[in-house]
Amino acid sequence: METNQQTQQMAGNEKWLNRNVIGFGLTSLLSDFCHEMATAVLPQFMQAIGSSAAVLGFIEGTADATSSFIKLLAGYRSDKIGHRKGWSVIGYALTAVSMAVIAFAFVWPIILLARAIGWLGRGIRGPLRDAMLADSVEPKDRGKAFGFHRAGDTTGAVIGPLAAFGILTYLSSHTEIVQLITSWLPDKAFELGGIFRVIFLLTLIPGILSVLSMVFLITENRRPKNDEMKFTSTLLSMPREYKKFLLAVMVFGCADFAPTLMILRASTVLSPKFGLLNAARYATLLYLLRNIVYAFSSYPIGAISSRFSRTRYLATGYFIAVLCFVGFAIAIPSIWWFIGCFILSGISIAWEDTMEGVAVRDYVDESISGTAYGMLGVANGIGDFASSLIVGALWTSISPFWGFIYAIIVGTAGTIMMASLKSNNKTIS
Repeated sequence: METNQQTQQMAGNEKWLNRNVIGFGLTSLLSDFCHEMATAVLPQFMQAIGSSAAVLGFIEGTADATSSFIKLLAGYRSDKIGHRKGWSVIGYALTAVSMAVIAFAFVWPIILLARAIGWLGRGIRGPLRDAMLADSVEPKDRGKAFGFHRAGDTTGAVIGPLAAFGILTYLSSHTEIVQLITSWLPDKAFELGGIFRVIFLLTLIPGILSVLSMVFLITENRRPKNDEMKFTSTLLSMPREYKKFLLAVMVFGCADFAPTLMILRASTVLSPKFGLLNAARYATLLYLLRNIVYAFSSYPIGAISSRFSRTRYLATGYFIAVLCFVGFAIAIPSIWWFIGCFILSGISIAWEDTMEGVAVRDYVDESISGTAYGMLGVANGIGDFASSLIVGALWTSISPFWGFIYAIIVGTAGTIMMASLKSNNKTIS
């Protein structure tokens, strides 16, 4: 049910591609440029300072969990106080600074701290941005708006790894520049991943631009405060069908491990054939390919979603992800094999990220949408923490193969659960 205020707000947004939708797309493009530029080289950097796959999985899982629980508190608080933009700006600022902090890391706990700060920022901004985006268009156009936003977001995720690859390629033959830039750091900075440290420092540029974009392009119609709103009662009042939806999301999330483990899998499988540095470059390009597919898939996936049962449509994306997990489990040492795996990963993550965001407003109205998006973040965060931690632990203690087998089994269970849910979207034709 839409509130009168929301109806009035949307009356001025008859065109779905309005200033807010464009602004959110640009802001996310720049922020993901920052984040993914760092993510593309993080596994190789951690290898350079002597950290294992288990540590990488722990860091990514902990960062995801930090983000997810903050999402719930931030979403609830925004519903209560009646506005969201100011806190969103703070979230983008934290992300911008955090990636540069990794440049100063010589032990993995510093990386954990930096990733936690970055995901804290993502946790603050995520549900608030999604709630504002959902309120910027009419219900029938939410799939288009979220698809456009994910496309913009992922265009940044394409530019980021591409920039990292270009810088990595250039600096590998100009080590004197790396030595000059890292000369103000301790002596061991150059030997322990000096090239990667330069990349982390440069992420500040798109990061700061994303903050400025959010400040100057996004407008918000503030709502009255809701001082009567209580945290526990708001959670309990969520529709039963929405809680079932969240459970399916969480179960699948327990299989959906961090993309850094995909990068690490590709680089370690390919390195005996191509050498460590070339394998790292190829892995970065494969991640770039994934994000290109992600960017181009997001809008069409969202645009046609109203024609289908939302839950079964989302389950289709989950199934594609399971096929991707199978590919990483087998992991033939071939560039072409990994191209197929990363393409499937790009399609599946576009499906998941776009459609989970769209589906939330099928269950709740505007007055509690921030909290509802926060609950989605928690469900995903629990899953992300479990998946990255378990896959990383199985990778280190037994073998990478068994980590991905776990993901296949749990991912299949989540897919079946989502497909079995009754759809709650009212626009199926």
